[in-house]
Amino acid sequence: MRSSSNRRSGTLRRVAWIALLGTQASTAFAQIDATFHPPPLFTWRDGVLAGGFVVATILTRPIDKRAAVSLQDSLRQKNSIYQKSAAIVRNIALPGSTIIGPTMYAAGRLAHNDKLAQVGLYGTEALVVGALTGTLLKDTFGRARPFVDTTGPNPDDWQLLRGFHGGESYRSFPSGHSTAAFAAAAAVSAETSRWWPELTYFGIGPILYGGAAAVGLSRMYNNRHWASDVITGAMIGTFAGTKMVRYNRVHPDNRLNRWLLKTEVSIRPSHGASFSIYPALAR
Repeated sequence: MRSSSNRRSGTLRRVAWIALLGTQASTAFAQIDATFHPPPLFTWRDGVLAGGFVVATILTRPIDKRAAVSLQDSLRQKNSIYQKSAAIVRNIALPGSTIIGPTMYAAGRLAHNDKLAQVGLYGTEALVVGALTGTLLKDTFGRARPFVDTTGPNPDDWQLLRGFHGGESYRSFPSGHSTAAFAAAAAVSAETSRWWPELTYFGIGPILYGGAAAVGLSRMYNNRHWASDVITGAMIGTFAGTKMVRYNRVHPDNRLNRWLLKTEVSIRPSHGASFSIYPALAR
């Protein structure tokens, strides 16, 4: 029993270390993203980061089953702290991120706070890109979730295109919650690093990416995703967030920015409230 417990603890430590390395790499690339002006949309560093995520996924894949079994241990599942924490971070990722982003954008526009509006808009764009990419992959790979096989978790249950017709039980890879959490973390961290670069490593970045990693662990704890699902979701989210911010830096005058950021909004009460929106640039 002690040997089994030690193996489980070792498995969880490896998963945690992989998640931590991914978090640190993502934070570092958010800082790199802020040092080049204007940065190209894709660089060799992106290839390095993508390669790191792929390697992490490959290294994690052999311990998918052990990690799932370990997290479903009865003592861990009965732990109220784990249960509440998993529920909180899960709800912050989805639907929380889909509410927070548009709310930040709307608040920034109404308060004439350009920075807040930009963070909200770019974060929302990253969520959309990440969700579309993740959904396509989920439907294409058709991987069964850990709870599907009643005889025990089977991480090798894949079937091409099954996600399109098999329902949510066969849309495990990649983790949508992890994608959303890392997309939001990457977008906000990359954008705010321009204004407060000193906080990228010791403030905003670690907090946001640490929270995103917690979301991934919560999905594993809830028996909805494999560890490798989480790693791949983190990769998609990180790229969605950093690419949307980088694209908007390279193309600040794109159509969405012209209409959603470069507009004048006025509120004129006259027997109520009326709103007038004037495009700053008409093209």
